[in-house]
Amino acid sequence: MALTESTMLPLGTKAPNFHIRDVVTDNYYSLDDLKSSKATVIMFICNHCPFVIHVNAELVKMANEYKSQGVSFIAISSNDVENYPEDAPDKMSIVAKVLKYPFPYLYDKYQEVAKAYDAACTPDFYVFDGEMKLTYRGRLDTSRPGNSIPLSGEDLRNAIDKTISGEEIKDQYPSAGCNIKWK
Repeated sequence: MALTESTMLPLGTKAPNFHIRDVVTDNYYSLDDLKSSKATVIMFICNHCPFVIHVNAELVKMANEYKSQGVSFIAISSNDVENYPEDAPDKMSIVAKVLKYPFPYLYDKYQEVAKAYDAACTPDFYVFDGEMKLTYRGRLDTSRPGNSIPLSGEDLRNAIDKTISGEEIKDQYPSAGCNIKWK
């Protein structure tokens, strides 16, 4: 695993649209189908990355907590499944069901969505406001596998809260994790 940081898409960028398959329902969704008028969190994750495995429980907890506030969470996997078969859609579906993901888990087969968002690593987090303009991109918190810092979701929670209230998010920290496995 090569430690890779976010590329930090410019703030204010309009969320690129997509139309890709949810591996659990087998339905195709666009951003318009899944976005929120309050805040939308788009996460690039995958099954095998130890950084994602480390944060999965916190992602589920956060998504469940913020649902009541009208925040939408969307997970996307863009990894090359030929060289990383553990990230294949059938395996994604199993992970989503076992972990009880309260958000769609979409498969970016052609890696076009990851490229449009300039995603670089897993996990990589993007928060968009009600107009789908980027307010935050970066990390969940300072916890990493093996660093003994407990998960809190502090940075992402702060970004979501400020996005909902219309406040500017001054602190922008890149996420760090495994690089997206490009074809």
